[in-house]
Amino acid sequence: MKTYKAVYQGGSGEIVEKKSRFIAHVASVSTVEEAQQFIDRIKKEYWDARHNCSAFSVGDQTPLTRSSDDGEPSGTAGKPILEVILGSGIHNIVIVVTRYFGGTLLGTGGLVRAYTEAAREGIKNSVIIEKIPGVKMRLRTDYTDLGKIQYILAQNNVSTVDTEYTDQVALTALFAQDEEDRIKKLLTEATSGRVVMEELCELYFASADGEILTFPL
Repeated sequence: MKTYKAVYQGGSGEIVEKKSRFIAHVASVSTVEEAQQFIDRIKKEYWDARHNCSAFSVGDQTPLTRSSDDGEPSGTAGKPILEVILGSGIHNIVIVVTRYFGGTLLGTGGLVRAYTEAAREGIKNSVIIEKIPGVKMRLRTDYTDLGKIQYILAQNNVSTVDTEYTDQVALTALFAQDEEDRIKKLLTEATSGRVVMEELCELYFASADGEILTFPL
């Protein structure tokens, strides 16, 4: 598993080029069917537009990609939108750029620039997160070692998502997959082996507006 970017909250953006309006809508999707449904919904909503061009990338490791010029000259709309997606590193995303013709032909280069800029504007107005492959761990410790453990977790940017206080303390924390062994070693050494660590599950986690989010694999 590897870290990748994803859409947490879709957004929209608009640019105007020689009186033509280019309106981009961005959404998170997990299947080709969901991507097509979103494209169809935008086409229905903007039925009076001349073009609703689109591109999507579905899949975490080896994404499936498609694009559509929807009547624009070949390679001037769908491909530029897809190149923005691929360049952003965002997975499981669909972008539809609607064009209302303003009466002036833009030429091949003008269309490519406009669709590229509109797609970027849509992404800029969306909430994008970085999904990190990790492990949810439960750490059981005596109160005497709690301060040491909390210090190590904080120094290594490990998020604690739950803490239970009984005769002992049980912390639930999220370890990045590639940091797991190193942090476990630090905790073991700091407590002389007294901390008990239990792996609960593997997952992806991310941060958005200061909130910790978790996602199943």
